[in-house]
Order: sequence, then C-alpha cells, then structure tokens
Amino acid sequence: MKPYLLRCFPLCNFVLIVALAACGAAAAVPVDSYKVVATYPHSTDSYTEGFFYRDGMFYEGTGLEGHSAVLVIEPQKGKVLQRRDLTGPYFGEGIIDWGPNLYEWTWQSHICFVFDRFSLRPVKQFTYAGEGWGMTRTAYEIVTSDGTATLRFRNPETFQEVRHIDVHDGVVPVTQLNELEFVKGEIYANVWHSDRIVRISPRDGKVLGWIDLAGLLPQDERMNNESVLNGIAYDAQHDRLFVTGKQWPKVFEIKVVPHGR
Repeated sequence: MKPYLLRCFPLCNFVLIVALAACGAAAAVPVDSYKVVATYPHSTDSYTEGFFYRDGMFYEGTGLEGHSAVLVIEPQKGKVLQRRDLTGPYFGEGIIDWGPNLYEWTWQSHICFVFDRFSLRPVKQFTYAGEGWGMTRTAYEIVTSDGTATLRFRNPETFQEVRHIDVHDGVVPVTQLNELEFVKGEIYANVWHSDRIVRISPRDGKVLGWIDLAGLLPQDERMNNESVLNGIAYDAQHDRLFVTGKQWPKVFEIKVVPHGR
C-alpha cells in the first residue's frame, strides 16, 4: 500500500463517520401513515393552491390564470357560499386569514390581495419579491413558501419579511415546499409532486417527521399529472386534519397514525 493512501485513511474514515451519522439522523425522522375518517365533496374545477378551515367553513384559493378565485365552501355538500374571482392575468396561490381580513397572494405577479373576510370585498394590496406559493400563519406572523427550501415569516401589517428558516431533513434541504398549515405548533407543508406532508419546526427549519399519504387518491381518479396533493386545513377546536389536492374530487379528513403502530 502506498504511503499517501495510508495518510488518507484517517481523513477517509472521518468523512465516512460523518456521512453515516448524517444518514442515521435522517433515518431517525419518523414517517407516519394515516387512516381516512371521512370524505367531503370537492370540485374538480378547483386547482387548489390555498386551503384552511375556520368557523365551520373551508376557505380555498385556486390557481390558473382566468380561473383564480377565493372560495368559501360549506364542507358537507361542497357548496360554494361566497366567491371572489381574481380579475386580470393572475395565478392565485396560498391564502390565510388575519383578523377580519383574508390574504391571497399570486404566483409570479408579486401582488398579495387583501380582502374583507366576511364580504370578500377588496381592502388593499401588498407587493413582494420572488414567487408566491403557500401561506399559513402563527399567532404573530404570516408564513410563506416560494418553492424553495426557505420559509419566510412576514409582518401581517406590511407583508415584509422579518425572518426566515431553511428546511432540512438532517443535512438535506427539503425543496418544493408548497401549501402550508400551522398545526399544534408545527408547520405542515405539501411538497410539490409528492404524496408526503413534511412536519417542520418553525424555530429552526428542522424536519420533525413526515406523513406518507400514498394511495389516498388513486392515479385513475386524478385529472392529469398536475392533479397533485396540495391542500392542508386544520380544525383546532375539534383536532381535525383535512387534506385535498388540485382538481381532486374529494377532501379527506384523516387521522395520522404514528410510525410503528
């Protein structure tokens, strides 16, 4: 064996140990499954980009230019009780409530629309840099995604970024973060073109776990390849979790089944 190979061994072993440790850390993150508790009707015309539950209603933001809107929906029958269309060349994205208002931002137009939550009457607009994807809120801030591994925390009064976190599973960045929901102190995020939801620490971006929703809606019930899982809503009062997808025919109420059960 040549001397330079002998000298290399300690360094190689160190790199191997670090790599194995990283793999072990990633393997320790639990992957939970689910069971379906109930289903609700959902319009296959709705290209779901934003979704939340409040006061017995689903609030939904839909995308695609010429079809983008904010909808207030009665869950049991899937009946649209209120609708506000985004006029103009806007591709609607994530939505969230804040006080008496409702925010919906747009994919590439750099405009966030603010509506009165009760009448859906326009109140004001914000502008921002970059793309708009998902949106949720904590008690103090609005949280947004832009398709990268970065989540931005924004001042609801100005929509300006106050801090951000980079989401990582061990040492691996988790990109393509899409629709968001704040659940029991954690951020739940859809990952574009994935049947998994990632659970994220809002403090440092660490992945706390995954929820594998494979098989929830069979491929033959999806409109096309873009009919992906995208929509998480949480009823905190009754501890109910709802999920849906773009142009899916159903909203699913699910219970998370912890790993190993």
